[in-house]
Amino acid sequence: MTWGVVQFPGSCDERDALAAAGLVGEARMLWHDDDDLDGIDAVVVPGGFSYGDYLRAGALARFSRLMGALAAFAQQGGPVLGICNGFQVLCEAHLLPGALLTNEEIRFVCRQVDVVVESNRSPFTAGLEPGERLSIPVKHQQGRYFAPDDVLDELESRGQVALRYAAGHNPNGSVHDIAGVTNEAGNVLGLMPHPEHAVDELTGSTDGLKLFSAAAAAAVAT
Repeated sequence: MTWGVVQFPGSCDERDALAAAGLVGEARMLWHDDDDLDGIDAVVVPGGFSYGDYLRAGALARFSRLMGALAAFAQQGGPVLGICNGFQVLCEAHLLPGALLTNEEIRFVCRQVDVVVESNRSPFTAGLEPGERLSIPVKHQQGRYFAPDDVLDELESRGQVALRYAAGHNPNGSVHDIAGVTNEAGNVLGLMPHPEHAVDELTGSTDGLKLFSAAAAAAVAT
């Protein structure tokens, strides 16, 4: 399996994502001004501050040349994982529903949190059990997930809420304690926690590696 990790000006977690993906397959960097996804089996849109988060987090990155190719890749069923700023980018590009707002306490948060697997219909949660808890760090100031009530009702009924903060672990005030959502097809997942920072025992948890491993196993199965 070959992973592609997008690099925008202002990305800061692309190397960590590259290393994490490299544990379960081959991985290479994708420059934001290219549009070649030939040979890529899954794409990671990493965390950071794409284009300096000017205007609004993720708002400028959505217009990059690569995002056009990524939208086509996702429409064809290609697995896409958006982490933190990557989640914001995917929402701005309308590849995922909802938006990420400033944290409820208007402060940057950096801590280890527990999230609960709500749905395993995504390649990145395939094989995980609903109710399974994962320990993964967060670090963001604009991570409060929001969507109108009617959209939330659809997300819940369709099983598009992939990950939810465990009770008492919501760090930002996200509605319904949502930590990660998918598109309707399930192949695009965005989440605020950083699984690429939880792939080695030295960091305190390897739970994040389960998301990368799940996608690699799903690719082999198909």
